Amino acid sequence: MNASAYIGLGANLGDAKQTLLDAVDSLRTTSGIFRCVVSPFYASDPIDATGPTFVNAVAHLETSLAPLNLLDELQRIENRFGRLRPYRNAPRTLDMDLLLYDKLTINTPRLTLPHPRMHLRAFVLKPLQDLAPDAKIAGRSLHAWLENCRDQNIRPLKIKDPTALNGSDL
Repeated sequence: MNASAYIGLGANLGDAKQTLLDAVDSLRTTSGIFRCVVSPFYASDPIDATGPTFVNAVAHLETSLAPLNLLDELQRIENRFGRLRPYRNAPRTLDMDLLLYDKLTINTPRLTLPHPRMHLRAFVLKPLQDLAPDAKIAGRSLHAWLENCRDQNIRPLKIKDPTALNGSDL
């Protein structure tokens, strides 16, 4: 049986837009992932971090992978793109966070679902809202959570070849 999962994607080193496009291609060719729809891309200022502007998006997956197996695949893809973790919130070539996995709640040292800080970050909430406008986090609409983040700078980005994502999904 397949599960529905939402993945946050972000990068702020190198060619961040191209990295996200390539990461989406990696997701689409990962065994156990059967569908991958991607939100529009956004630029956002770092939060609790330093460094250049981020490029962010959210991907909606249908997958047969269990949550920890999916997390392993996300980290494998991050590593392939040169992800380093020298310190918390360091600038990064690629960041992929498992945000939601069906309606599952998990709280382990390795994985917390739903993602514990997604309701505090416009760069997650806005692209998630693009894919799942009726979604709720802790019983509140994404719109309500976004109101709490209105001081965070986020703006839509144009992609040269929208068909590289989903065509009509942009």
